[in-house]
Amino acid sequence: MRKKPARTPRLYVEGALQAGARIALPARAAHHASTVLRLRQGEPVILFDGTGGEYDALIASIARERVQADVGQRRDVERESPLRVTLVQAVSSAERMDLTVQKAVELGVAAIQPVLAQKSLVKLDPERAAARAEHWRKIVLAACEQSGRNRIPPVHAVVSLRDYCRASPPGTRLLLSPGAGLGLRAAAARLEGDVALAAGPEAGFSADEEALLVDTGFEPVRLGPRVLRTETAALAALAALNALAGDY
Repeated sequence: MRKKPARTPRLYVEGALQAGARIALPARAAHHASTVLRLRQGEPVILFDGTGGEYDALIASIARERVQADVGQRRDVERESPLRVTLVQAVSSAERMDLTVQKAVELGVAAIQPVLAQKSLVKLDPERAAARAEHWRKIVLAACEQSGRNRIPPVHAVVSLRDYCRASPPGTRLLLSPGAGLGLRAAAARLEGDVALAAGPEAGFSADEEALLVDTGFEPVRLGPRVLRTETAALAALAALNALAGDY
């Protein structure tokens, strides 16, 4: 017996949605609806296009992986954190980076900037870097569908840490550093505007890279007395910032 979804499935649709329209779902959403969720004609879904808000919809037809949906009324629902954090994440190994991207989106990150650090275990040429960024964007879409977010956090092109620092935008900047004298709680009390949060790779940023980040305006902060893995550090910091200054 087919199990029904525990809640109404959410699907991302490229292109502007319009109430009252019948649309063909794009290939990715159609595959998810027909093959993964095994939806049937008449079943409800929620559609969103990444520009904010969401639409109630009904599956109008399914033929293999060609799926049509009738778009209902728009609901102006926003689930974004009031704290706009860009995660400047040094590229880590595949599974760890995928986990970091996925959970950072669930935790409300506003953007992800992958950077290549001296101690990064993963070495990417331009072609592979572009492919990985596209892979992470797909993870972002799935995480938005799961978590209820209606705006898509961008994953910027992979750059070297030095190139990022040259073009680093203004705003509050925090560097996760186990040896820092300042705790995250104290730093969070002074947060305002956009925030950039830098997290190193598996072996951390080198001393030269930490100095470069400090020269760029990043303030070293510690999460506590324990040294955390790269994926744990970034996610723990995002959760803590939301608890201290965001929407928890």
